[in-house]
Amino acid sequence: MSTTVNTKNYDWDATEFFKTLVRENALCESKNYNFARCSGLDGLEEFIASMQKITRAVIVSDISPGFTDLNNAPRTRRVKTVFLVCRHRVGDMTARNTAMAELREIFRQFMSRFLLEKNRIEQGILYFDPRVQFTEISPYFASGCACAYFQIAVNTQTDLRYNPDEWLI
Repeated sequence: MSTTVNTKNYDWDATEFFKTLVRENALCESKNYNFARCSGLDGLEEFIASMQKITRAVIVSDISPGFTDLNNAPRTRRVKTVFLVCRHRVGDMTARNTAMAELREIFRQFMSRFLLEKNRIEQGILYFDPRVQFTEISPYFASGCACAYFQIAVNTQTDLRYNPDEWLI
């Protein structure tokens, strides 16, 4: 019996999308934002701990929580998490507020571009939740580092037709 990968489902490469946004965004370029990947919040903590020369970053998590909805038209939802990080002087709340304002502005600019791209991307049978929540992380998470994240929920049609060739029975 041969095993084949189901190519009837669609996916969106959030990593490449945000990597391109960082590269093409004037604010990210002027402030020297780096692009990176991590695996969830634990991976973000490791990344921040290893930040020696990097002061700013946009980090996409390579893990994606989600679910499959079996009602009517089956679909799978995946949630893509993007972290924004900006170092500042430890204990300086004015510097933290300035850094957080910068992160909010990057988020706003990313969403303005995402809105333009959304219609084009959705033609590939991907649907995005129109609500994108921006969350600021507590200043106690990482001293001297303003952190925030946002999550984009992606829904894809899922082919759940039973295929007897996929089973040993």
